[in-house]
Amino acid sequence: MCSKFSVSTTPCNYGANDARFLHAKSSVARKRAQGIKAHKCSSSGAIPRLSIKEFIPHTDLRVHEIVERQSQANNLAKQDACRRAEMNPKLLEEAYKRCRNICSEYARTYYLASLLMTEQRQKAIWAIYAYAAWGTRIDEMVDGPNAVYMSKSFLDRWEERLEDIFDCRPYDILDAALTDTVSNFCLDIKSFKELIEGMRMDTWKSRYKNFQELYLYCYYVAGTTGIITVPVMGIAAESSVSAKSIYNAAIHFGIANQLTNILRDVGEDALRGRIYLPQDELEQFGLSDDDVFARKVTDKWREFMKDQIARARFYYSLAEQGISHLDKASHWPLWSSLLLYQNILDAIENNDYDNLTKRARVGKIKKLLMLSRAYKKAQPVPGSIFH
Repeated sequence: MCSKFSVSTTPCNYGANDARFLHAKSSVARKRAQGIKAHKCSSSGAIPRLSIKEFIPHTDLRVHEIVERQSQANNLAKQDACRRAEMNPKLLEEAYKRCRNICSEYARTYYLASLLMTEQRQKAIWAIYAYAAWGTRIDEMVDGPNAVYMSKSFLDRWEERLEDIFDCRPYDILDAALTDTVSNFCLDIKSFKELIEGMRMDTWKSRYKNFQELYLYCYYVAGTTGIITVPVMGIAAESSVSAKSIYNAAIHFGIANQLTNILRDVGEDALRGRIYLPQDELEQFGLSDDDVFARKVTDKWREFMKDQIARARFYYSLAEQGISHLDKASHWPLWSSLLLYQNILDAIENNDYDNLTKRARVGKIKKLLMLSRAYKKAQPVPGSIFH
């Protein structure tokens, strides 16, 4: 087995108050915990405080190897030593157009943010999303007849095609767009394979006994996308922090987005018999699968949701720390994506925490306001090295 590696170590300095959000706890407990060390328990309260766990599980993710490999690939890109895919320009134009259509239809928030990027980055993000969107087809398979066989066969074939993409042998027009993107940015294959591994989890797993298990799933299906997009967004030449800390922030961005997706889609997932919530934390709030399937919002559910939302927001706060260390042209789209996605959490709150029968949505006017706010956040701070 490989050595254990935590994807969050030195880059972020967590104080006792910060550590509160690394674990889910009730809002009542949070108020009572002010000024108390994170490892101490509140002495009373009707709403139970969730048990203390490690912030991030020490898994065999070997993220440090990904960073090293991608850094080497970035150096090759600077030397123009990457293997280049030679393809018909008209075919590529059509390929990226189809990827754009997929992104605009199924990922409106990401698509809106992508419109603020440079043309080459736009195309890369569309191609990466279109590739990841393959995984959405699993949803139609895992609950039907012959689900295990069909989904396993589908994913095996997906992985074969991935190998072909990295060997500059695209199978179809969508693969052609990703082949070109991989060549342009010298992307590493490992995170793409881990994305497929996350989709495999959906073929056999529909419950997560604790946050450690859920975190691993979120890493596979979304944290990996954060890793993949770092070379596309570009690390600022002026950045003085380690590449590992920037990749950690990108992983946190992906984790935060996936936790947000999970909280937005609780009701829809329940209709398919799936619950992407930590079972032990449900239990500590006096809740169970039956409460989720009953789709009734209670005070216990509201308190539980407050803590799940607090956790997602904390991951966004960790992600924010990496944006300023990326290429200046990427700041506005990334801040836009982050703020727009965070607003989904606000929408859940505005729905009185009813994510069992309602889908949280962010209106067009709100989105435009967030773009303006993101633009202001993207401006360099006077006197900083990024000014």
